[in-house]
Amino acid sequence: MLKTSTLLEINIDHKEVFVNGQSFQVIDKINFQVNPQEFVTIIGPSGCGKTTLLRLILGLDNDYQGFIKLDDQIVSKPGLDRGIVFQEPRLLPWLSVRDNIEFAIADSCNNRSYAMQEVQKLIDLVGLTGFEKAWPNQLSGGMAQRVALARALVNVPNVLLLDEPFASLDSHTRMLMQGEFLSILSREATATVMVTHDIDEAIFMSDRVIILTQRPATIMADYQVDLEKPRKRNSQDFLNLRSQIIEQFYNAN
Repeated sequence: MLKTSTLLEINIDHKEVFVNGQSFQVIDKINFQVNPQEFVTIIGPSGCGKTTLLRLILGLDNDYQGFIKLDDQIVSKPGLDRGIVFQEPRLLPWLSVRDNIEFAIADSCNNRSYAMQEVQKLIDLVGLTGFEKAWPNQLSGGMAQRVALARALVNVPNVLLLDEPFASLDSHTRMLMQGEFLSILSREATATVMVTHDIDEAIFMSDRVIILTQRPATIMADYQVDLEKPRKRNSQDFLNLRSQIIEQFYNAN
């Protein structure tokens, strides 16, 4: 059962970017909350500002009107309370699996020695026991993404951000990794905000699916995914919800 208290509050009134001196409004009034351990997925047309929204939550960009709060504290810069997994694993090729994960432990970590001890638990958790000394070029795409997930979790973030983390994988590996990520996250006390273009992926993994409109992005729909877990992609309830979201999604294009 998910806790009902708000962990993350997003209240963005206006966000614009400048390209060659010209202003483009990217976001127009996006407001939603994320509860502890809740998995929220954001979908929308290409270029509507989904990744920009993740950057704002991460604290990489403060040039906007509105506010973002995590645990009632204004987000103004990156912090250990937020982790991110990108489309590509972005592993350092000269470091082993273990060293890539340990590299992410911040110098400001209050208990660095304890965090170092937790690395092996994370390696075991993501199913890479025995590959601790492997180099990134010895890993499959799915294995590399598991390293990226372990690296994002090593500082025990309150919120995990996923920026299309399976986009570079083949369809079979992608579906396997979706299930593996959910299994791993079920053992971690973290909320998750994911961006994806894959509607099936959004329904399979999420507690909620938020649909954004074309730029400037605002929320078109917010679906609660009340389907039994583990979810069956061919169940009638899954397919019915998929049809609703597809119809809504293409209205956003």
